[in-house]
Amino acid sequence: MTHFVTSAPDIRHLPGDEGIEVAFAGRSNAGKSSALNTLTNQKSLARTSKTPGRTQLINLFEVEEGHRLVDLPGYGYAEVPEEMKRKWQRALGEYLQMRNCLKGLVVLMDIRHPLKDLDQQMIQWAVDVGTPVLVLLTKADKLASGARKAQLNMVREAVLPFMGDIQVEAFSATKKIGVDKLSQKLNIWFNEIPPEVLPKEEDTNSEYLKSGN
Repeated sequence: MTHFVTSAPDIRHLPGDEGIEVAFAGRSNAGKSSALNTLTNQKSLARTSKTPGRTQLINLFEVEEGHRLVDLPGYGYAEVPEEMKRKWQRALGEYLQMRNCLKGLVVLMDIRHPLKDLDQQMIQWAVDVGTPVLVLLTKADKLASGARKAQLNMVREAVLPFMGDIQVEAFSATKKIGVDKLSQKLNIWFNEIPPEVLPKEEDTNSEYLKSGN
């Protein structure tokens, strides 16, 4: 069962740089904690809060030995002091650019307000070091299906200039939209399966994360 391991203010306080980590990043109100809880079928693995900006540390959760999920500090919350914002941003940049066991980055953004400056900076950092990215457009249940599809297509086109390995999907923790896509992507990253040898989507049921995690 996925469980909490440790919290750290920066990469110097993290466990050894080995195994496989998949990191989750997003603005403070993007629904990051809800996504982690939904993914792992646990109600309070990652603490959700009515007050954005509470995730101020790098939080590690172990899926199984050597395989970890990483909850990165939320960014972009206006009421946090500027000095603290800079500190968080430095920790984020160092983690993304220097953590060798990082195999994939999930960037979460509200489907109604995607690709803010810091979202784009996170994607750029990942692309610069060759880390694949899954963009989740959260709170997708807040839009009607037509508007949701239009936003999804707009963001897919908007990330093309980054020239990176970037997949964009709609997501809703409440309605379980896109949870299968997230699980499938994590299966690939944790097992380092080349995409060309994967079964078609209807043939996979994401056994890796569903088996007791």
